[in-house]
Amino acid sequence: MIRTPLITVMVQAVRKAGRALARDFGEVEQLQVSMKGPGDFVSAADRKSEETLHAELLRVRPTYSFLMEESGAVEGADTSNVWVVDPLDGTTNFLHGIPIFSISLALVRNGVPVAGVIFNPVMDELYVAETGQGAYLNDRRLRVAGRKKLADSVVCCGLPHMGRGDHAKFNRELEKVQGQVSGLRRTGSAAIDLAWVASGRFDAFWERDLSAWDMAAGIVLVREAGGIVTDLSDGDKMLDKGSVIAGNEIIRSDLMRLLKSA
Repeated sequence: MIRTPLITVMVQAVRKAGRALARDFGEVEQLQVSMKGPGDFVSAADRKSEETLHAELLRVRPTYSFLMEESGAVEGADTSNVWVVDPLDGTTNFLHGIPIFSISLALVRNGVPVAGVIFNPVMDELYVAETGQGAYLNDRRLRVAGRKKLADSVVCCGLPHMGRGDHAKFNRELEKVQGQVSGLRRTGSAAIDLAWVASGRFDAFWERDLSAWDMAAGIVLVREAGGIVTDLSDGDKMLDKGSVIAGNEIIRSDLMRLLKSA
């Protein structure tokens, strides 16, 4: 695995926050049976994770700026280096006791993601990547899947849910894609989706209406695993436009063609 000073700092922060999340996740099943439900508990776990990440990163890089899901933008003396933090990506999964969630942490330098760490503390899967250093799952080097036909591919997507997204547009896209691929999946965590593209579990992924903290770390992972990541206009403005499509060069291109035809 990468052992640069930057990655070391990031890994220490996510592991510390992850230990608390794993303990809290163990309580969720018990909370499911209460009348109040686990919603307030999960919100507190989310905030606690963000506070831990902020404190750890601020201690070792006191001048860097932050963009965090819960607290928003916090400007430091150095505005060219920004920690982009999602303390609990996959909150709904966490809430329902589904062990597919993660901490997603990226360093964005001058608007470009240059390092990313995604950690699922329940599965003990630590994904790390840094520009020019490759992408790794724990100690194993990652490469995107090498399939060349959509018909052989498993593709992941984000489903717009109640009160969010363009449902009609997604349904048109789904109609175009579902008959052309081996399988479609939805995990509930965009960070995990991108990590699984980087690891070759998924052949491609697309989603709209995302925030920077959902995908900044995953962008680095996929690129360092040899994949292609663009926005859904085929450009490089994922963090600004809130859309992403990722995969190997052939599958991403063929999937993009289908989505545009919708």
